[in-house]
Amino acid sequence: MATTTDFDVIVIGAGISGIYSAKFYLDTHPHCRLAILDRDDCVGGTWNSRRSYDEFWTQWTVGTAEYSDFPMPRPPEEDIYYESFKAKHTTNYLESYVDHHKYAGQTLRNRINFSTEVQSAEKENGKWILSAKHRINGTRYTFRALKLLVASGLTSIPNMPSFSGEADFGGPIVHHENFGSANVLSSPDIKKISVIGGGKSSADMVYSAVKAGKSVTWLLKETETTGPGFFLSPKGKGPYKTAFELAMTRIVSTLTPSFMNGDSWWTKFLHSTSIGVKIVKSFWKAVDAETRKDANFECRENSKGFEKLTPHSPIFWSNATGGLLNHADFFEVIADNVQVECADIDALGKGQIHLKNGATIPADALLCGTGWLPSLQFFSEDMRRQLGLPHLLTIDTPEESKHWAELESVADQRVTRSFPQLADPPPHWHRPVTSSPYRLYRLAVPISNAENLDRSIAFIGQVGVADYFPVVECQAMWTTAYLDGKLSLPSMEDQEKEVALFTTWCKRRYLSTGETGNELVFETMGYIDGLLEDLGLVSHRRGWFKDLFGPFLATQFAGLKEEYFKKYGYDQKKI
Repeated sequence: MATTTDFDVIVIGAGISGIYSAKFYLDTHPHCRLAILDRDDCVGGTWNSRRSYDEFWTQWTVGTAEYSDFPMPRPPEEDIYYESFKAKHTTNYLESYVDHHKYAGQTLRNRINFSTEVQSAEKENGKWILSAKHRINGTRYTFRALKLLVASGLTSIPNMPSFSGEADFGGPIVHHENFGSANVLSSPDIKKISVIGGGKSSADMVYSAVKAGKSVTWLLKETETTGPGFFLSPKGKGPYKTAFELAMTRIVSTLTPSFMNGDSWWTKFLHSTSIGVKIVKSFWKAVDAETRKDANFECRENSKGFEKLTPHSPIFWSNATGGLLNHADFFEVIADNVQVECADIDALGKGQIHLKNGATIPADALLCGTGWLPSLQFFSEDMRRQLGLPHLLTIDTPEESKHWAELESVADQRVTRSFPQLADPPPHWHRPVTSSPYRLYRLAVPISNAENLDRSIAFIGQVGVADYFPVVECQAMWTTAYLDGKLSLPSMEDQEKEVALFTTWCKRRYLSTGETGNELVFETMGYIDGLLEDLGLVSHRRGWFKDLFGPFLATQFAGLKEEYFKKYGYDQKKI
């Protein structure tokens, strides 16, 4: 029989998004009954200690990868590469964070229910009813709460492929989610490793396996694929020490065609005039060319298939997952030591991988960098439809399908008129579309009309961005004001139009990857500015020059919480 517990607020997820959204809600409601549920056995989500391994590095940099209220100590220099650093330091930082913050005698850690997987969530009689199960001992729980903050993340549920003959394989088949806790690199019995997938997680596992002295084959899909990801140099340009710093400036953000950059003479010039479009295309063409030149795909003297790692689409479109390099010798290590095969897997045999091109690869272990499944499956299909979450298109009524099709048709005309560059994408493979995109207003809350006073659920961190820390801080402030009824929203009609505009733009901007409707790879700064503008808070805080050309740092948000408390009438003294 399940144990039932009541709370005022439940937060699902104890990663970067979950622990900060819980912390900020407690800042404003220090005596509320709040619990955090997490399916893992430690703090941090993607960055927890169980998932960590030696060659796991951050993409973000020192000074950007922290909350504004709790500085992260600078890691030792041997763990830093162009200001990016080993992921274990983010892990340690998050562990310290949940111990540091205390409300009504309880730290954030005290409020976390570890190894507790939510299996269903539904609304009954004004409360959210969550059914959950302990992943280790099997104990079942029922949680009830007035409000629900969903911060379950985009990289928590592994997309694990199934293979014909995998029962005969005899060796471990491990997804990246379990790579850090597996013994594939330390086991003396595992000498030959194959890695499937063309993104950053696969690249990290390939590099780690080579450094551990293993014989490595990198398997890339031949059909139904967006191709290998881009791997960029982290080196900066001009006054910018790193590429990440440069990307986290508003001036560079304006070089991507996006409504989030505002409607100024500068953005109109860049994206709506022939000269401006040429400038933007030239910028991205130069980035693309330099990245390919650094990799030197075609000109290396090797017979291991390194050239097969050439991305299929230009970097501007970000149609495949990639990232910044964390090792100066990455390309050399791969080119000299890794056999790259571009073929689909047909079946597994004992210690073998049979490919559809007729080749057979000997392997003691198979590592899967095959992406992630939505972490929102605890909502029923119909509940996901009602909330504006991805759901099967087949469950939409004909009226709903027609309504959104009409909205998106109008929105698409505006997108291509405002950003002519997006009207002419390159040839590319596009994943079959079977699910709706996210249709959350501001990528945070369900669309609702003025009469709907049920502000009981919000979503944190369900976006693909360059740096989660500032995004989560702004989302936490925005959703707290929303849940407390302090934030006015536009009419339901205007919310729908804005959501349709964003999802349509996202599909145009990021091609197949953008079908989910939550990609903001190069739009982080614009999204942050929009949330703060909704709240009536100052987003440009350092003077026009630094606001435009300076990279984002966590210290930029100093004093923001105090402004928020004053504006919305929260009592700072009660904390």
